[in-house]
Amino acid sequence: MELAGYLASILIGISLGLIGGGGSILTVPVLVYLFHIDAGLATTNSLFIVGATSVVGSLSYFRKGLVHIPTAIVFGLPSVAAVFLTRAFVLPAIPEHVFSIGDIMVTKNMLLLLLFALLMIGASYSMIKTDHHSIQMAHPIHKISFLPVLLQGLFTGLITGLVGAGGGFLVIPALVHWLKLPMKTAVGTSLFIIAVNSLAGFFFSVKHAEIHWHFLLIVASIAIVGILIGSYFSTKIQAQKLKPVFGWFVLVMGLYIIIRETIVK
Repeated sequence: MELAGYLASILIGISLGLIGGGGSILTVPVLVYLFHIDAGLATTNSLFIVGATSVVGSLSYFRKGLVHIPTAIVFGLPSVAAVFLTRAFVLPAIPEHVFSIGDIMVTKNMLLLLLFALLMIGASYSMIKTDHHSIQMAHPIHKISFLPVLLQGLFTGLITGLVGAGGGFLVIPALVHWLKLPMKTAVGTSLFIIAVNSLAGFFFSVKHAEIHWHFLLIVASIAIVGILIGSYFSTKIQAQKLKPVFGWFVLVMGLYIIIRETIVK
C-alpha cells in the first residue's frame, strides 16, 4: 500500500503540472487510505505537499511570464485570510463526535472525508464539463472585477483550510471564465495561488500537529518530480484534453470514499 502511495504521489505532481489543479484533491485520500494517516493530520500534511510541489511548478511559469501577479494578489490575500480563520477557528471547533444517525456515529474524521468526497464529485464535474469556446476566446485582462475574485478567493481559502485541498479546480475556472486569462497563464497563476494558500495553511497548523518530516519530505519530493514531468509535457499536450479523463477518475475516487466511509463501515 505504501508503494502505491508513493506512485500516487507522482500522479499528484503530474496533474498539478499539466492542468494546474486536481492533483491536490488526491493528496488527502492517498495519505488516508494508502499511508493510513489520520484524516485531520492528513489535511495538514496535504497542505505542505501541495504547497511545496506548487512552488516548484510555478517557477517555470513565472520565468515565462505566465503568472498574472495582480490577479494572484487580489485572489490570494482574501484566500490566505480565509485559510487562517478556518485553520484557527473553524476546524478546531468541530467536535470529535459530530452527530449520530441510527447506529452510525459521524466523527470529525469521517465528516472531513465525506466533505472531501463531495468536493471531489463537484470538482470532477467542472473537469468533465469543458467549455472550449470560452477557453479559445480567452485573452489577457486589463481590468479586474474585484468582487467576484474576492469572493472566489475567500471560498477557495475556506476549502483549502478545511480539507487541505489547494483549490486549483476552483481557481482555474474563475481565472478563465471571469478574468479571461489564457489557459497557460491561468495554470501558472493557479499554481502560484495554490502554493501561497497551502503553505500558509500548513504553517498556521504546524504548531498544533505532530509532523513526521522525514515522511513528508519524501512524499513532497516525489510529487515535485511529478510536477516537473507534468510541466515538461504541458508544452506538448493540451490540458483541456486531459481534464475530462482526470475528472472521471476523481469522480470514481469521490464515490469510493463515500461508500467506504458509510456503507462499508
